Amino acid sequence: MRIKSQQDFFAGLMFCIIGAAFGFGATTYNVGEGARMGPGYFPLVLGIVLAILGAFVIFESLVVETEDGEKIGKWAWKPLVFIIGANLAFGILLGGLPKIGLPSMGMIVAIYALTIISSLAGSEFEWKSVLVLATILSIGSWVAFIWLLKLQIPVWPSFIAG
Repeated sequence: MRIKSQQDFFAGLMFCIIGAAFGFGATTYNVGEGARMGPGYFPLVLGIVLAILGAFVIFESLVVETEDGEKIGKWAWKPLVFIIGANLAFGILLGGLPKIGLPSMGMIVAIYALTIISSLAGSEFEWKSVLVLATILSIGSWVAFIWLLKLQIPVWPSFIAG
């Protein structure tokens, strides 16, 4: 069977893999029943739905004709590296790395780093707009997570907050 749309085929394959991974990972938690859902119920159902959606996309990519086969093209390495790097930096700055003695830098520093690094993924970069966006995200996150939800997230670096 010939692949008639490479883009749809690999997108569907990605959905199937991620859905299966979520479904498999959810089984390590208590799934429960429909009336008494456990913590693994929602990720399991979401993983199954995503895998089924991926199977439909794969099926369509094998059945529906396209003119040029919708080739995938080159990998966009720059955005991929900066987006993944921004998320890694956010996690490390938010929680710190106690094994190597790196303290938590807090939510505000982590959000600024996330915004600046992920902004480098695009073709245009303007410091003023990036800093305005980071400030708005920091204030919004503080209002949502600290003030309204009262979550115990370090807001400032541990050497400042104590």
